Formats: sequence, C-alpha cells, structure tokens
Amino acid sequence: MTKISAKKQKNLRMLMIFITFATMSTKTLLAVIAIGATALLSACRQGLALSEPLPAEPDYSDSTQWYVTNRQAPADVFYIISTETGDYQLPGGQVCHYADTYVDSLRAPLYGEMLGVDTLISGRLNYYAPYYRQCSLQSFQSDSLAATRLPVALGDVRRAFRYYLDHQNGGRPFVLAGFSQGAHILLELLREMDDDTYSRLIAAYAIGIAIHDTIAHMVPARGADDTGVTICYNSVRDTACTLPGWGRSDVAINPVNWRTDSTAATLVTEPSPLLPVAEQQKDTMTVRLDTASGLLLVQGFTAQDYILPLLGVDGNYHTREIWLYRDQLRQNIARRAARWLATH
Repeated sequence: MTKISAKKQKNLRMLMIFITFATMSTKTLLAVIAIGATALLSACRQGLALSEPLPAEPDYSDSTQWYVTNRQAPADVFYIISTETGDYQLPGGQVCHYADTYVDSLRAPLYGEMLGVDTLISGRLNYYAPYYRQCSLQSFQSDSLAATRLPVALGDVRRAFRYYLDHQNGGRPFVLAGFSQGAHILLELLREMDDDTYSRLIAAYAIGIAIHDTIAHMVPARGADDTGVTICYNSVRDTACTLPGWGRSDVAINPVNWRTDSTAATLVTEPSPLLPVAEQQKDTMTVRLDTASGLLLVQGFTAQDYILPLLGVDGNYHTREIWLYRDQLRQNIARRAARWLATH
C-alpha cells in the first residue's frame, strides 16, 4: 500500500467520491454518434438542438484547460474523468447541464478527480487529463437526455485528444484511461483511432461501463501484461445489483488476479476514500468474475458510503471502481508500459 501525504489524503477525501454515472449502454452512446455528433454539436451551439445554455468551448492550447504532471517518463497516461458535475442555476435563472471549465467553483470537483487518479494510479508515468464540458449527473436519468447532451462532452475530449497527440505526446506510447462517462468517451476515441496512433497504445482502461459492441482497436485483455488491449470491469455484491439499463459486458477481466475466468482472488484494502486511511479497518474481500454476466462479484465489502446519488443501487460499487483496485491498477499500468517499451 503506497502511503499518501496528509495534504493529498485531504484532497482525496474531499473529492474522490466519484459522483458518476453508468446507466447508459455503450450501444446508446454509439447510436448517438451514428446520427452525427459534429452536426449535433453545431446545432447545440446555435440553440437549434437544445434550448439550453452551453458554456464556452475549452481552448486546449490554454494550459488552464489541462491537468498535467510531467515526470519526464518515456510513456504517458491520458485520463478522461467521470461525472463530477450536477445541474446548476445560472444568474439569469436558467439551469445548465454541462461543466463550465472556466469557472473555478465548477472546475474544483473535476480537478479533485484528476488529482486523485494521478495520485493513485499513474505511478511514474506522465499524466494528462483535459477539462471538458461533461454532462451533469441528472442528464443520465433518461437515455434521451443523455443522447442529446453527450456529444458536447465527446466533442471536447475528441479535440483534447487530438491536441495531446499533436502538441504534448511527442510520439511516446500512452495508456488511455477513463471512468464511467469518461470510459464511454474513451470507447469512441478507440473507434476513431488511426492505426499509427493505435500502434503506440499500451492499453485502454475503460472502467465502470459495460461493453456490448465490436469497436475498432478494442481487443479484450486476456492477462496481466498484454498490450494494445482494453481492460473493463464492474463491481457488484451480486448480479442483481446492476444499475438500471445494464446488460452483460462482453469485455471483462478481474483486476486483482488479471484473469478472465471465474478464479477468485483476495483483495485486502481500505474500503472508503472518504475517511482517513489510518482510521479504517481493512476489508478482506473475495473478488470473482462472473463469466456469464461479465460482472465482478465482491464479497466482504463493509463501507456504507458508496451508493451513487440519484442513480445508485444497494450493492453496486460503481463509486469504488478505482479506489478499491488502486494498487492493482497502478502496478498493472506500470507492468504493461514496461512490456510495451521492452518489445518496441
């Protein structure tokens, strides 16, 4: 277990609740893209598709629109954050459903997740995370709202990833990672990725979603050190604890033992990011992949502060997907990066 400083622990407790979504299926997201994300984005900006206020578009040549940790490493992590935004009222009384990346109070929770994930899993690699106009949590109370609003978030991250490749990456291999809303967007980046860019992909970590579709450049991980692969998992107490609208995931792996069969693994760690680590009793959990559903079945989890607001289900551990496996993720990212660098 890596020790975390008191300052970083405070930041993690404050903002690592990961107020996130996961009810929308990958098929719904890809259906949105199929009708033309570019056209819908243009309509949104003109007020044609949405009679809703839209914050200013992030300028990714502006360093304030990035969280970056340059460790002078030979490989990077590009991370897409989950939903840290709720609906909020503007001075004129209108309700906005998107993060405003230029307003400090609205940037703060986005920054908190960026900092937390960098601290927990990036290890010695460089880390890049763009601010983007993510949809609010309330947007995912219906698929129709999500389908209307997701293209704004996708458009921002698509531009950020292009800027990263052109101006920040320098030809280095990279890990692509995203959680929840960020993981859905990650799948679209994979789908659009050209072969040259894919040749530098160490691995893609699509955390906290279900994958039902065949996507270009998405090769399911089969072990602990294969490269160019996609890692996906979702943690529940039992198969009845899925979030509304979920089906099975065709891509799944156990992040404790990195197996795709039902072999159980033991995980010993603190259950909550919201309490000081030193004040918690560690849980001893059994983690097993249910191959029929693609769900991780977790027994022995004791925390009570995990249920996702608005959308959550008792026994669904969506808000803990990074926290519980933070050591395994950090070690695995380093292992896959080392394997890529040794073989290219």
